[in-house]
Amino acid sequence: MDKLDQQIEIKTSQIAEKIKTLRIEKGFTSHETFAYEYDFNRTYYWRVEKGQNITLKTLLKILAIHNLSLEEFFKGL
Repeated sequence: MDKLDQQIEIKTSQIAEKIKTLRIEKGFTSHETFAYEYDFNRTYYWRVEKGQNITLKTLLKILAIHNLSLEEFFKGL
């Protein structure tokens, strides 16, 4: 894995971790419950929190659920 791939992996992990933190802060201890409540496929949402192939549409939906803008979400990452 080259340096660019490593940097991308690190950023992807940070984004996924922040999404997971937002879910927990909203009071959902289970990714499955959150996925059900907001109409995500539970396996797909689990992958989102693991940093696997999140789409822009999904990211925007998650940010809307948490009332965050892109700028707010990415600040500090």
